[in-house]
Amino acid sequence: MVRAGCVTLVMLYHSTTVSVEFHPEIEPRTFYFPYQVGASLLLVISAYFACVTIGRGTVLRYWWGRVARLLPAFVVGSLIIFLLTRAYYIEGWFWPRTRDLVEHLLMLWHWMPEQFEFIDVSHWTIPLQLMGFTAAALLYRSRWGHGDRIVWVLWAAVLLPMLQWPIRASEPSQLYVVLADGFGLHRWHLFVAGVAIWLWSSRGRLGNTHFAALLASCMVAQWLHSFAPDTEGMLSGDLGSTIGVSIGLCVVALVARGPDWEGLIPRSAYKPIQWYAGISYGVFLMHQSLGHMVVRRLQDLGAPTTVQTLGMIATGVLLGWMLTRIVEQPAHRYLMDVYDKFTPERGAPARAG
Repeated sequence: MVRAGCVTLVMLYHSTTVSVEFHPEIEPRTFYFPYQVGASLLLVISAYFACVTIGRGTVLRYWWGRVARLLPAFVVGSLIIFLLTRAYYIEGWFWPRTRDLVEHLLMLWHWMPEQFEFIDVSHWTIPLQLMGFTAAALLYRSRWGHGDRIVWVLWAAVLLPMLQWPIRASEPSQLYVVLADGFGLHRWHLFVAGVAIWLWSSRGRLGNTHFAALLASCMVAQWLHSFAPDTEGMLSGDLGSTIGVSIGLCVVALVARGPDWEGLIPRSAYKPIQWYAGISYGVFLMHQSLGHMVVRRLQDLGAPTTVQTLGMIATGVLLGWMLTRIVEQPAHRYLMDVYDKFTPERGAPARAG
């Protein structure tokens, strides 16, 4: 349910705020949601569920399963966006070249976003998730992923980016920017929050006070991350989005720690929400660039702004569902079957943290 809510917040932000920022000819929305909340919380949830699943089977199978889930849909989704953007090109908008597609698939924009174009800007989370899952697998195989050592790793991952924030806020060298952005230094706190919530909610290895201090540090890190130059060149933070992410962290923690919240959902709504959550990755991949095109086309036809927003959301859900059913799920099953065929499990599952 929380995942479904986060994806909806992403689409609301991209349809009502980012669409107008990216394309000034699109008229302001009657209703707009200006907070960057959903994508950040999705990274938190990914980290939480990585902890839940990493002990099921071998670590290598866990890692392969994450890659098999993320990459095929990303590759095919990017190709579809590339082709449809060219086929239904809007005058004055970005015209993606084959070179742009290749650079996008290689995720070069992750390292140098000012030099390499996005086919779809919302894909910025994909390399961070891949690195996060890889780091989780490596930690789990080492002594630093178990016992009290993992807590020290979490604190280091939060405090290191915070301590170097003055460098980021000044005029850092190009090398620093490439490395900091490439390794997602200013996003580490989101993965830390997910792991901390897991330790606190299901393992009891973080006391309430310790957990509150770690989560509060993640909230401060999120606030520092939000600072950007304003129209006058002065740094200013996005307090609204920071508050939204902080509230979301508390909600995720309460849902993880609390009773079976599914009982509070009406039976008639449970299956649709479950279905929507199941296609959330596909929706996330497909909604933004093509959705903006839908908004513009509907505006040209004279549709009200609310209808334009609903059109973008409906497009994201439809294309996300198709990508999930035709690509993501079959590809994941096939790649896992290939793994199990050539790398059969041996012995007992890896030990839990």
